[in-house]
Amino acid sequence: MNVGIVGLGLIGGSMAKSVKARTAHTVYGADLDQETMALARMSGAIDGPLTEESLPRCDLLLVAICPGAAVKWVRDHAGQIAKSAIVVDLCGVKRVVVEALAPLAEAHGFAYIGGHPMAGRERGGFTASSEDLYVGASMILTPDKRTDMQLLETLKAFFLDIGFAGLTFSDPEEHDRIIAFTSQLAHITSSAYVKSPEAQRRRGFSAGSFQDMTRVARLDEDMWTELFLDDADYLVKELDILIENLTAYSQALKSGDAERVRALLREGRELKATAGGN
Repeated sequence: MNVGIVGLGLIGGSMAKSVKARTAHTVYGADLDQETMALARMSGAIDGPLTEESLPRCDLLLVAICPGAAVKWVRDHAGQIAKSAIVVDLCGVKRVVVEALAPLAEAHGFAYIGGHPMAGRERGGFTASSEDLYVGASMILTPDKRTDMQLLETLKAFFLDIGFAGLTFSDPEEHDRIIAFTSQLAHITSSAYVKSPEAQRRRGFSAGSFQDMTRVARLDEDMWTELFLDDADYLVKELDILIENLTAYSQALKSGDAERVRALLREGRELKATAGGN
């Protein structure tokens, strides 16, 4: 199978490396950064560039760039995509992308499905990518009425081959609602947490808790701003809930109410036990 990958940063680069390490598929890659393209070729992550000549030969296209750029790329190249091809975007939000690309795919005759690999690292770029990033991870797909079982079987085999533990099916609305809590809220909280003046004076006083809370504050502000704004309705709801819950802790501490503090902590512990580890 010929696999085209648009964007060779952490997500796309790891896809390319995983495909080359675990399958016999041919990989064509595209990235705006020429140094990244050179590194991808030299490392063996791609077999060649994704060009006007190689694009029509691709059986599977993985679009691993920001939502607005992903929509623009597919729109600009829709006429060159083979009608037998499957296009999967790997963006962190789904509603805005699916709404744009689903009708585009239908008009041009190729298959399209939204996707979101549930894996990442605090550092981005091709140099941070890895062939084992997706080992044991979940791959979210958003099938619709046009998605047939053969397409899903093809994608299931592909994603399991490159290390994913399994597929999770969702619709764009559900995806964006849940991801606002499980991913976006965590990034905003981490970013806000490190803004305390104590963050600069904590050397010698920090351990695992600090590292866990601050890991994802090292983010790409351009990409995450776009993701946050595309999912602002659900993200704001989660932020308001978090602020309300934090306020309860603050009020209990200000009033010296030990029983209330203990109750709030107990609620959190019990809810964590119910929610599980993932």
